[in-house]
Amino acid sequence: MRVAQLAFSLSNRAGGVFEIQLGQSHALQNLGVEVAALGLVDDLWVRDKARWGSIPAQVFRVQGPRFFGYSSGFSSALEKANPDLCHLHTLWMYPGVAMAQWSRRKGKPYLVTPNGMLEPWALRNSGWKKKLAGFFYENAMLQGAACLQANTLKEADDFRAYRLKNRIEIVPNGVDLPDLLATEDTESTDGRKRLLFLGRIHPKKGLVGLLKAWAGIQNPKSGIKNSKNWELVIAGWDQGGHEGELKALCADLGLKTAVGIKKDTNTHEGGSVVFYGPAFGGEKESLFRSSDAFILPSLSEGLPMSVLEAWSYGLPVVMTPECNLQEGFACGAALEIRNSADSQPATRHSLLATSKSLDSNWDGSLSILEMTDAQRGEMGMQGRRLVEEKFTWAKVAASLKEIYETLL
Repeated sequence: MRVAQLAFSLSNRAGGVFEIQLGQSHALQNLGVEVAALGLVDDLWVRDKARWGSIPAQVFRVQGPRFFGYSSGFSSALEKANPDLCHLHTLWMYPGVAMAQWSRRKGKPYLVTPNGMLEPWALRNSGWKKKLAGFFYENAMLQGAACLQANTLKEADDFRAYRLKNRIEIVPNGVDLPDLLATEDTESTDGRKRLLFLGRIHPKKGLVGLLKAWAGIQNPKSGIKNSKNWELVIAGWDQGGHEGELKALCADLGLKTAVGIKKDTNTHEGGSVVFYGPAFGGEKESLFRSSDAFILPSLSEGLPMSVLEAWSYGLPVVMTPECNLQEGFACGAALEIRNSADSQPATRHSLLATSKSLDSNWDGSLSILEMTDAQRGEMGMQGRRLVEEKFTWAKVAASLKEIYETLL
């Protein structure tokens, strides 16, 4: 069986979707599936192409507007690859158009994974452009899919709300499980603990609401005794200048900021908010290992890879319901916060999230900052066990291979 994985980017420029493509592809290859990957060239390809390893991966130059991503080379390469089936990981761009044309010529099926791109908030973002794209080409491509992969039941409902009647299979994302024995000091040398955000610096991630809540918690009148013992680390790549907006907001809120973390001392030049910058590979692993908790205050997600990664490292998680991982709340691996559509915290202090007791010795309602190390540790291990049970790439690939076989 030959499968072509298609996307607009085959590098970290695609964010979590890149990790999804890589994880799926390598795990499918381990099951004997022949996998090839096709995408469009970008500024990170040269750095990241080695991560594809033995999987043939090609990128092609864009001709015309980048937002559409037309490339004559892409269509030709897909024809030459001659897969039995295509699996698309992006919407609204030329790779989907080329795939639909290939399918009509060859009479072969394709599967589409929207990765949260049909979620209502995502559809409203640049909504008029997406309505035009839907009218001219995207709706026909989606309707022609032999199968749509949803990461969650909520996402399947989004497909139906978009009036798609295709076969839907619910298959989550996955992660590789790191070795927890390779521990790292979880305190900076000034003794503070770390609350980590890692992902795209984009308005949909809810960082405006997070910073406003953080400023409230840092206020001595908040009643949070441990607030000064924590730092908020915002790691990720800037999109559309949003990081500059967040830094300006910190200045308005009176939050002291720092840029980067010194690798040798695990410290920075002071500040309760640290803008780390992009973190990939070993740097990303080091951040997870040196943090005490993880937060994702998103307004819209499909199934966020960053939360699964945080759990895989045994970190407790604070997240919004829009992260679509209700299992984390149910098993005590995450605390729930609310973030409204205007990026304002929906409660007075949205980080004062509460959760059911994780054990009989804890019956209080505590924020993630006020918990003991043992309580946070038990939350994190609940997340690790959840990932082991449901969210490994080996299990995801086995499900996908079975779906591919039925489509063929």
